[in-house]
Order: sequence, then structure tokens, then C-alpha cells
Amino acid sequence: LIVSYHSGAAIRISDIGEAVDSVEDLRNSGYANNKPSVLVIIFRQPGANIITTVDSIKAALPQLHASIDPSIVMSIGLDQTQTIRASLSDIERTLLISVGLVVLVVFIFLRTLRATIIAAVALPLSLIGTFGVMWFCGFSLDNLSLMALTIGAGFVVDDAIVMIENLVRHIEDGEAPLQAALRGAREIGFTVISLTMSLIAVFIPLLFMTGLVGRMFREFALTLTIAVIVSAVVSLTLTPMMCAKLLQRQRVHTGNALTRGLNRAIDGAVDFYRRSLEWVLRHQAMMLTVTLLTLIATGCLYIVAPKGFLPQQDTSLITGVTEASVEVSFEKMERLQSLAMDAIRKDEDVTGVVSVVGTSAVNATPNTGHLAITLKSRDERRLAVGEIIDRLKSEVAGLPGITLYFQPVQDIQISTRASRAQYQYTLVGTDATEVTFWSNQLLRRLRNAVVLSDVSSEAQEGGFRALIQVDREKAGRLGLSMQAVNDTLYDAFGQRQVSTIYDQANQYRVVLEAIPQYQRDPTSLAKIYVPSSTGAEVPLNAFAELKRTTAPLTISHEEQFPSVTLSFNIASGASLSDAVAAVCRAQWSAAIRAMPQSSPIRWRGSPG
Repeated sequence: LIVSYHSGAAIRISDIGEAVDSVEDLRNSGYANNKPSVLVIIFRQPGANIITTVDSIKAALPQLHASIDPSIVMSIGLDQTQTIRASLSDIERTLLISVGLVVLVVFIFLRTLRATIIAAVALPLSLIGTFGVMWFCGFSLDNLSLMALTIGAGFVVDDAIVMIENLVRHIEDGEAPLQAALRGAREIGFTVISLTMSLIAVFIPLLFMTGLVGRMFREFALTLTIAVIVSAVVSLTLTPMMCAKLLQRQRVHTGNALTRGLNRAIDGAVDFYRRSLEWVLRHQAMMLTVTLLTLIATGCLYIVAPKGFLPQQDTSLITGVTEASVEVSFEKMERLQSLAMDAIRKDEDVTGVVSVVGTSAVNATPNTGHLAITLKSRDERRLAVGEIIDRLKSEVAGLPGITLYFQPVQDIQISTRASRAQYQYTLVGTDATEVTFWSNQLLRRLRNAVVLSDVSSEAQEGGFRALIQVDREKAGRLGLSMQAVNDTLYDAFGQRQVSTIYDQANQYRVVLEAIPQYQRDPTSLAKIYVPSSTGAEVPLNAFAELKRTTAPLTISHEEQFPSVTLSFNIASGASLSDAVAAVCRAQWSAAIRAMPQSSPIRWRGSPG
């Protein structure tokens, strides 16, 4: 392309620079197992089924792979539905086992196949009816709803058993099955309703619980409540009708050896219960004392027992944040990240590592990187994820110039910000200087707390800065505007997109920048020429002065106010309550209590 003419000769781009087939952003790179990669992160839309979404993506991959260069390898680096699928498979198997055990226990105690069939029909029918109400309420089959159904497998059959026992009693007294069903249902109907209402009352606190825990367990409580209500309806309608059609008066017979053995065991258990009940009634004072001591012991155990927000989950995925000094260059950060990736890949339980370096949605600053580490499945390794993280920390501890922070990926994510650790503590104020000062005071004290680990600050301090001070009067005399100065600097160092080339299948963004050798040293600014209004090219140092300084503190803002976020993990063997106590002690230490009243600081902590 011809950019200008000089003395009648054409000046082309090849005369003053070079065109390189490269990527749009040279300071943002991704690697998969230390190979250059284009990383595509896909999020489902709110309300979409994550399993269906991932299956649709996997089904489309062969078609996508056929449309690109065969030399390009397309693979799935992270699939966070694997743990969801495994959890659902386990809980579905648990649900089937629980249903089978309930039917078996019913058969053992009712001692008749017909009555067992009636109870066995009421159980799955109640669960199927619960599915219908769940669909109407917009619930999905997740861990919480399936856990509620698993627990409900024992609840939903209670009403049917109570109804069957009462009807069998009337049939054994000589009444016809239909008459016994009508009379028995009328007698036991109020009992079934009262049982249902008492079970619902147990879940009322969960239904009205606020906060995150209440939001999580509301679906669990509603699902279990729906299952109990459906089972009551089935027990009051279907169960009496089936009893009238299927039950009949049993003839007295001795049965086989198995049934005789079961009968003797049940009769023995009933006799033992009768004798123990009689003993308890004769020693009421002693039993009241034992009950009181049990309540006291329960309260003491509640106080001393470790407490946490959510248990740590082993999803076979670990996220890592790498951090170097703030003055590190992008090229050096890439080398340090590569060394860290090689050290992590050597671990016997690591199957893959995905890396991102540079300023992006994941990394807020150029001196930080992000790692996504995939482990072997839980049944293929001996150590839990926490122990593997401790081992990885020791393996990368000797790498010079870089610090790594690890935390396991959790299916339930609370925080919306990327962080170096699981828990964040944010300080917000009106004065950035005071927020910074007091955050550093708190940071030092948190690092001394033995119950905390990986304590760090999200703020970036220091670093180098090249400050260009423009003499506006001199620039005005030379016919230069600040817009021209800004445009020239942006053209050289900002990776500015100036055009787009379209072909039949792709589009290529044309990015303008100075040759890389002029981007590594601030002295190259002396070679920058700015076009004036007269068409003349004026060197930058003719009207501006370059000063090398340290960069000011880089902090974030929350609600338009300066804020600093401190992040930390809980040390092994410590609980969340221990961490909260440590933060409170650090916050209200002597230095924090000395904070001037004229500059209030607002504190806010959130678990990530």
C-alpha cells in the first residue's frame, strides 16, 4: 500500500515498516499444556439446563473441527459438568437403593406380598406426582431436589403403611375388604392429615429462611413438602381403593422357615421394646435427668464443634493465580508462567493445565496470570484436592520471581470476582490514601494469623511509569493539539485497530503499532514525531519532557468509592469461625482502633 509520495516517488508500507500475520493482542496469550492455544470459555444462559447445553456443544464440535485447518487440534480443556453428572448419578443410584430398602422393610414387617405391593405402588407414584409439581414450579433435578426425594422415600410411604395397617386390622376382625377400606380410611384420615401437617411444620423454618443458605435450601424444603403432600393424597385415595381390591383375610398358616424366623425376630424386638418401656416408666426421675444431661451435652458440642459456611468440594479442578512484581514485562511474565506450568504438569495427579497471561477478563493486571488445573478423577488418585494443593505449593515454592495461589473449584460459587483465594475482605472509604494505609495495616496482621493462609492484597503497588509532561504553550506555537499527541502515542503503543480485511470465510483486523524494538525502552519516545496543523513533523522531545517515576497505587472502586480487597484461605485444620475470629482480632487491634473518627472506613467480608 502507498502511504505517501516524496519527490515524486511512492512511499509504501514496506519502506517504513512491516506487515506481520499475527494475533490482535500481543500482550494477551493462552496456553493449553504449554502449547499456544485459543481458549474459548462458554457460559450457559440463566435458566438453561447446563447438562443439555454441554451436550449440545459436544455434538457441534465435530462439525466445527471439520471446518478448520486439520493441523489445529480442538479439545475440551475443562468440563465442569463432570462432577455434576457424577453427583447426579450417585444420588440417582442412592434413590433407587433407598426405594428398594423401604419396600424390603415394608415386606418384612407387613409379612404379606399383597400389602407390600400396595405400599410399593404408593411410593413411586408419590415421587412421580412430586416430579409433576416440581416441573410446574420450575424446579430442576439437581443435587438438592434429588436429595429431598431420597430423604422423602421414607416419609412418603409412612402414610400408606398407617392406612394399610388399619385396614388389615378390620379385615382380620372379619369385615369385608370394601367395608374395611371405607371404615378404615374414615378412621385414619385425620391421622394421615395430622402426620402430613406435622412434617410440613418441620420445614417451615427452611421455607422462610433468608440469605444464601435459605435460597439454596428453599428448593430442598419445597420438594420434600410437595412429596409429603402428594403422598398424603395418594394414601387417602389410591391406597384404600387398592386395599379393597387386593387384600383379603389371611388364613392362619405356619409359613416357611424364612417367614417363621422373621416372625420370631420381630416378636422378639416388640417384646424387648415392651420390657424396656416398662423399665423406663418405673424410673422416670432417672430418665428426666438423662434427658437434661443430653440437652446440656448437645449445647456444649454445638459450641465446640467446628463450623463452616460450605464444605470444601473435590471437583478435580483447581484454579491458580500467578503474580509477579508489578514492574515485570509481559515477555518475562510469559516465561515465569511457563516455568510454573511445567512444574505443575510434572505432578502425578495433574492431567492438564490451561494458562492465561495478560490483561483480560480473568487477569486485571499484566503482572498476573491464571491457571486452570485438571486432576485425575477422584477414584484414580489417593490424595484429596486439599492435599494436592499443598503438594503443588511445595513444588512451585522454589520458582524465583513468581508467587502462586491455588484454590479448588467449587460447584457453588458465591463471589462474582476473580480472586487469589476463597475468601475476600473489602475495605471501602472516601479517601484512597487512608483506605490503602489501613488495608496495609490489616494485611500485615492477617498474615500473622496462623488460621489463615495465602493472605494477599488485590491492590497493585509500585511499578514503573513513564510520565510525559507536555508544554502546552510550546505545543500551541508549533501548531500541535493534545488530540494529535494522544493519537500519535496511541498509534505507536496502543495496538490500535485501523481497519478490517474481509474474505469469504474470515475477517482480519488490521492493528497499527510501532516496531517491537521501539516498544521496549522509554527512550524510544524521543523518536516519536507528531504531525502539526501545518503538515510539519515535530519531535516529541521538542515540546514535552519525559520523566521516569514509580506508578501510584492501583486500587479498585466499589459504588464509586476507593476500595481494597484482601483475600485469604483458611488454613488446614481451622474452621470458618476461627478465620472470622482472626479477622475480627486483626481489625480491632491497636492500630485499627487508632483510626481517626474523621475518616470512617466501611468493612465488608464475603466468602468466595
